[in-house]
Amino acid sequence: MSTLFPALTNPGEQPALRFGDRSLTYAELGAAADALATRCAGNNRVAVWATNSLETAVAVVAALRAGVAAVPLNPKSGDKELGHILADSAPALVLAAPGDELPSALRELKRVDVDVRAVGTVADVQVSDEDPALVVYTSGTTGPPKGAVLPRRAIATTLDALADAWQWTGDDVLVHGLPLFHVHGLVLGILGPLRRGGSVRHLGRFSTEGVARELNDGATMLFGVPTMYHRIAETLPDDPGLAKSLARARLLVSGSAALPVHDHERIASATGRRVIERYGMTETLMNTSVRADGEPRAGTVGVPLPGVELRLVEEDGTQLPVYDGESVGEIQVRGPNLFTEYLNRPDATAAAFTADGWFRTGDMAVRDPDGYVRIVGRKATDLIKSGGYKIGAGEIENALLEHPGVREAAVTGEPDPDLGERIVAWIVPADPQSPPELAELADHVAGRLAPHKRPRVVHHLSALPRNDMGKILKRALPHD
Repeated sequence: MSTLFPALTNPGEQPALRFGDRSLTYAELGAAADALATRCAGNNRVAVWATNSLETAVAVVAALRAGVAAVPLNPKSGDKELGHILADSAPALVLAAPGDELPSALRELKRVDVDVRAVGTVADVQVSDEDPALVVYTSGTTGPPKGAVLPRRAIATTLDALADAWQWTGDDVLVHGLPLFHVHGLVLGILGPLRRGGSVRHLGRFSTEGVARELNDGATMLFGVPTMYHRIAETLPDDPGLAKSLARARLLVSGSAALPVHDHERIASATGRRVIERYGMTETLMNTSVRADGEPRAGTVGVPLPGVELRLVEEDGTQLPVYDGESVGEIQVRGPNLFTEYLNRPDATAAAFTADGWFRTGDMAVRDPDGYVRIVGRKATDLIKSGGYKIGAGEIENALLEHPGVREAAVTGEPDPDLGERIVAWIVPADPQSPPELAELADHVAGRLAPHKRPRVVHHLSALPRNDMGKILKRALPHD
């Protein structure tokens, strides 16, 4: 039987999962998952209609217990994207909650309803560390989504490395409101507590009231994305009860995108608790984190996790000779946390790795002499070459967010005949009737960073385009 979840070997009555007023103990989870596992066994892959529900958690655990790879499906995906994923992954059936209405793209697939109160057992399944556990599809920003095949080894090693970094134990109770079709919400937020033998309380839909309620009721950890922590930071001045609740947490963790330094400071000031950040991606799971026993340095994603090797390289592939906190390079990683392949895409798999086996993340960063990593943006969209300098958009965005007249900020580059590229700021003003002007913002950035990092153009918007995880979609900005 799978060793991904030691607490399910001889499960007891300790709480495992809670979604709203519905919950399962480890004994109930084991019985329901094993009953469903018998219906999944013998297949290569099964799809999971990944709503924020007990059924999704039971379905994924059941697939893993059966030694079958689960393919989480985003319920917000359109028929075209779902059709591509189904044709590419060829699941034998789809697991869904009773009553869920599935879109037309799924109606030809055999459906199995998940009964969270079922009781059953499953025969021992022989699995190896390299067997696929999940096939998670990337966002598809540069073409059709690719299916990253995550082996059991990657899930186990990532979760165990995070246990080391975060001092995560079975006594911890995690609260989160993240979607379960993504590695943050599913692998870290559901499989993580289950591997530790602890429990998770899913809010269904994120709210500051829900966070406060669960932390007041014994939850010890909170996982969120920057948009969630931004809402918390905005609410804190008028809600002293929320500040007291957050102060009770052992660990506040943010991921999936950079948390602005301004929000870090507002939360720390109000609660006495520092949010720590970690860095990962679908293909690598987690690469780095600020440690629970380390310095919670705002604006960084900490140090490489145990077992993970990380280097920064120049455009020609040579490694940066020194880490000085200023030189920008692309992050490359290798270790047991990595995926094995893009499903049915040997060309894309080969292109993703260097000749010596390092994965090209496409993320740009600087690294301090003590090993802390600070991400400055994506190579494709956030590296700006201006006046002979390589500039990361992320640090300019953080500087802009420190201006009292800026509520949200994004930074891009556009062609410039003199500089090569000029820096463009996209601003959501705090007061739409009195937005900060270019000269004021340029002086603000130049005073905090350096003159060559100041924006040369400013656009004012009512909102920035974002995806389900809160990441800014720069390609969706209204370019002329």
